[in-house]
Amino acid sequence: MKEQDKNPPDLTNEEEIGNLPEKEFRIMIVRMIRNLGSRMDKMQETVNKDLQELKMKQATMNNAINEIKSTLDRINSRITEAEERISDLEDKVVEITTAEQNKEKRMKRTEDSLRDLWDNMKHTNIRIIGVPEEEERKKGTEKVFEEIIVENFPNMGKEIVNQVQEAQRVPLQDKYKEKHAKTHINQTVKN
Repeated sequence: MKEQDKNPPDLTNEEEIGNLPEKEFRIMIVRMIRNLGSRMDKMQETVNKDLQELKMKQATMNNAINEIKSTLDRINSRITEAEERISDLEDKVVEITTAEQNKEKRMKRTEDSLRDLWDNMKHTNIRIIGVPEEEERKKGTEKVFEEIIVENFPNMGKEIVNQVQEAQRVPLQDKYKEKHAKTHINQTVKN
């Protein structure tokens, strides 16, 4: 038997197995079961190793997935922050635009007021009243002005030379306006 254990018959054929005596058949079956058990143990070890590797790979993949999720969460929070900042900036742009428009309107109103004041100052300045156009053309504006000054201010010295800086012709409708205008000329010349 010991020799048979060492060198088991290499039986692959069913006929040969069927022709074996009972004792040898049992020995062969026990050996096959042992071989099968050892192969199953080896296969179990291999399966366990593979399973361990798969678990490690799964853990690695879970870690990678968790990292990706956290990265996506950070990106989403940054996007939300950026959208909020953009919204705030858009609101500020609207405010600045409105402020600029209001500033432009105020500047235009101020310019209009200044222009009106300037026009009023020019308008209320010296006026030549009651001088026929023909006489003005013959003598000239400066000569007519000098005559009005001599007529209204006889005490004024002749050595003072007056120069007309600007004159406007304004038609008046009645004697009251004419009298008021002469008074205004007098006040302007005194100043």
